[in-house]
Amino acid sequence: MAEDLLAVSGLRRSYGAVTAVDDVSFTLAEGGSLGIVGESGSGKTTTARIIAGLERADAGRVEVAGRDRSARSRGRADRLRRAREVQMVFQDPFLSLDPRVPIGAALRETLRLHFPRTDPALRVAELLDEVGLGGREAAALPRHLSGGQRQRVVIARALAVRPRLIVFDEAVAALDVSVQAQILGLLAGIRAETGIGFLFITHDLGVVRSVADEIVVMRRGAVVERGPTESVLGAPGHPYTRLLLDSVPRPGWDPRRIAEARRCLD
Repeated sequence: MAEDLLAVSGLRRSYGAVTAVDDVSFTLAEGGSLGIVGESGSGKTTTARIIAGLERADAGRVEVAGRDRSARSRGRADRLRRAREVQMVFQDPFLSLDPRVPIGAALRETLRLHFPRTDPALRVAELLDEVGLGGREAAALPRHLSGGQRQRVVIARALAVRPRLIVFDEAVAALDVSVQAQILGLLAGIRAETGIGFLFITHDLGVVRSVADEIVVMRRGAVVERGPTESVLGAPGHPYTRLLLDSVPRPGWDPRRIAEARRCLD
């Protein structure tokens, strides 16, 4: 049985009187893929940001490969080590890239920070090839690439530090369906080849079904259901999970029934 790569226990985070994350706990196996789903305001993105180290929890613990990430980082070396443990890919790749810096130069800078003895030209070529890009994209500025290409670049930059875990926060939500399928297929191949653990934050149950081994369902900051993806989505045990499934548009779908179900749940 695979050991836990990620262990989250008793996570809490409040903003004034609003509790965004309330006693959240779950694990992710080494090399596994976990999806956290829920509507806007469910606490899933706050949970992801805490795991990635972009926010601090008020209480609880986050461990990656047995190492506690809950305490404040201690200097530059510790920040670089944490970055090599966990990388994060956001919804809008354009905001994650410097518009003035060509793609190849951005990747070389990442390598310089983390692996100064690596041959940058060779490694940049390898990274771009891994995500289906090449020399033309390496010389381009971000604005000259498509949304799907920019997302591939951001994935390549995350891979550059050889992380143990990559967190994807709605990373394919802004892409059209065909490009979304290409990126998800790319990620499946990368996970199979590298053994990197994936954590997907999304509202899209179709994405979760295609990429996640297990699922965590969050509502109002708390975990309401978790388990193998096919089991949870095939036979949901919590009314909120059933509501999420019923909210997916399909033939005969009636939004009035969803609104009524939501009022009953509240």
